[in-house]
Amino acid sequence: MKMNYFVLGTNNMPSAVRFYDALFEQTGFIQTFATDRMTYWQNDEMAFALAIPFDEEEATNGNGTMLGFGVDSVEEVKRLHKKAIELGGRCEGEPNARGPFFSAYVRDLDNNKLCFGCAVSS
Repeated sequence: MKMNYFVLGTNNMPSAVRFYDALFEQTGFIQTFATDRMTYWQNDEMAFALAIPFDEEEATNGNGTMLGFGVDSVEEVKRLHKKAIELGGRCEGEPNARGPFFSAYVRDLDNNKLCFGCAVSS
C-alpha cells in the first residue's frame, strides 16, 4: 500500500495556489484540476490538493500534522526549502542530516508543516 493523495485546507485559495504553483515548478507536480473549493496537482505517483473546508469553517493546521515530500537529492531538499521561504513560508528546520535522511522543514502560508527529504548513503 502507498499514499495516493494529500489534502491541506486553506483560507486563501488564490495565495495558496500561487505558493504551491511556484513551489512545484521543477518537481513533476502539475496543476491538473480546479474548482471553486479545491485545486489539484499530480505527478506519476500521487495527487496533492488544497481545499476550502467542506463545512465552511476556518481551515486550521493540525498540531503534530506534517506532510513529507520525498525527493531525489540533498540539493533538491535545499532548493525546495529555500523556495518555500522565498514564497513567504516559514522555516521550521534548516536543511540537515537527520539519521539516515537529509531533510528540511517549512510552514506554508496557512501554517501547514511540510518536510522535504531524501535518503542519504552511509
